Amino acid sequence: MSFSVDDRVLALAGIAQALQQVRRIAETGHSEAAVVRTAVDSVFRIDAATPQEIYGSASHVAPGLRLLHNYLSSQGQDEHLPRLALSVLQLERRFVREHEIVAKVSTGIERAQSQATELGDSAHPDVLASLGGLYADTISNLKPRVMVQGNPHYLGQAGVVAEIRALLLSAVRSAVLWRQTGGQYWDFLFSRKAMLEAVARQLR
Repeated sequence: MSFSVDDRVLALAGIAQALQQVRRIAETGHSEAAVVRTAVDSVFRIDAATPQEIYGSASHVAPGLRLLHNYLSSQGQDEHLPRLALSVLQLERRFVREHEIVAKVSTGIERAQSQATELGDSAHPDVLASLGGLYADTISNLKPRVMVQGNPHYLGQAGVVAEIRALLLSAVRSAVLWRQTGGQYWDFLFSRKAMLEAVARQLR
């Protein structure tokens, strides 16, 4: 199957949107339920045929598309977000080469998905705790580690940490998708105009 720049910007929007929530939770202890649900659902939709199906629709990653637009047009307001995104992209490269860890993550996702079905809510705290624990036991042991800065008061709370880790897992999932759709670091140097045009199309 061939993919387009439109597919790649959706994957990048998924990364940006998840990481913005990571930043928000780390600073305030609160998240946007709909955005978290989109992130978690993307983890569960492993076999979806298109990026649109993975996120439900392009509208579900509209906040991420706007973040990507601001970054590509040099209007980004959070200097930490691009650094986090780069760490995730680097981590994805290591992750996909560790076949045992990939298998463990796949099994853990299936277990969490069954739990979400039983609870009737993919963003239920118990589901987030399962996904967060899965990330902590597997991907977080790889380097480079994704370092999240924030308010120590919130970063000391188990529920907050679990939600952050679940979102980091979804960011890695989107990074895998970005690679699968042909994404390369060179895109940020040589394809910025095409990516901006693709973002504009997806936001229409």
